[in-house]
Amino acid sequence: MSSKVTPINRKPPNSLPEARIPLRFELSLRSALTLLGIVAGIWLLTYIYPALVVLLIALMLVGALAPLVTWLESRRVHRVFAVCTVFGFGVVLTATFVALTVPTIVEEVKSLTENESTLREHLALYLDQSPLTSSLAAEVRHLQYVELAKALKTTLLNMGTGLFAIAAYSAAAISLAFYIMIDRDRLRGALFAVVPRTHHLRLSRILLNLVVIVGGYIRGQLLTCALMGVAVFTVLSACRVPNALALAVFGGTMDLLPYIGIFLTMGPAVLAASVNGPLAAGIVFGVLLAYEELESRVLLPVIYGRALRLPSSVVFFALLVGTTLAGIIGALLALPVAAAVLMLIDELKVELPGETIRPEDVAQQREEARTEQEYERRTENLPAEQAAAVAVEISNDRRKEERIGEKATEEPSDSESRSSPAAT
Repeated sequence: MSSKVTPINRKPPNSLPEARIPLRFELSLRSALTLLGIVAGIWLLTYIYPALVVLLIALMLVGALAPLVTWLESRRVHRVFAVCTVFGFGVVLTATFVALTVPTIVEEVKSLTENESTLREHLALYLDQSPLTSSLAAEVRHLQYVELAKALKTTLLNMGTGLFAIAAYSAAAISLAFYIMIDRDRLRGALFAVVPRTHHLRLSRILLNLVVIVGGYIRGQLLTCALMGVAVFTVLSACRVPNALALAVFGGTMDLLPYIGIFLTMGPAVLAASVNGPLAAGIVFGVLLAYEELESRVLLPVIYGRALRLPSSVVFFALLVGTTLAGIIGALLALPVAAAVLMLIDELKVELPGETIRPEDVAQQREEARTEQEYERRTENLPAEQAAAVAVEISNDRRKEERIGEKATEEPSDSESRSSPAAT
């Protein structure tokens, strides 16, 4: 019986160690220029950040108002007159809202200031009822106004400066949106002129999806803010809480921040209702909390529909990043920007880690390639402006077909669920 012994490779005792090749980092001229351009671009963005915010808000206004202008154009209204009509109606509606609410809010704030001592005593008596908050009652009764007035004066001065800047930027954004909508064809033609014709259909789909995302987001925000204001005003009026209109306007404004605005509204509303006793404060707290559940679980999916298509985790992360980077403005722009990024990843066919290619994706890519070849044939000798109009028309037709297909696939599932034993 024989056994094999595997020889062990050992270095000779006098052998020299292997020489290590030093790592060398070489940067080509092209890479250096690219890196320098990126750094210069970031440095430039820090200086033109306000202008970019104005442009982004203007584009959001264009996306929100474009369906109204298109509807008027379909009724044989000239585009310039349609744009002027939409913007004029918006200005009149805003002025009417300000005229109806601002004087009442000023009167309520004046009344709140005059009755401050009475309200403070009611709050102190309410805090005295619990041993946990009794220490706060003495501080409320002996509140010193000198330091508070100084801090309030500084705060109001900063708020006035900030409100003036916001008003100026808003006026600039509205004016820019107006001119963009007036010169839509020329601007769109210039954009399509710098993009290769093989990518025109993809570009038109991206622009169309951006209009759907931004328009749906802004219209949904306006509707949810109005509903929140009505809900706050209704419950405060039912509980006979003073200054209900001012708190309702504040609540509707804070509802611009999804999932966060309701908690910013609850504090002042419950505090104002506590003047009428703990029962009124509890009712206001319970109703607002129930409305938040109704809004987040029922109203938001129905109002926004498929415009955003963002899961809750992405919503919270986008709000966190937007608030960290740009404060309130970043929080307002976080959701449409996140939805636009996900849409671009889908339209540009960016391969994500762990994603598998499905057979329907391959068929869709073949159909897109065939459509792009047909588009190039139809617009071979056309200028960029007319070619852009053809690309937008093809994208609109395709979107209508996709909607019809989605409805056709949803209807059988609905009928199956109604006829299933579980449903019956």
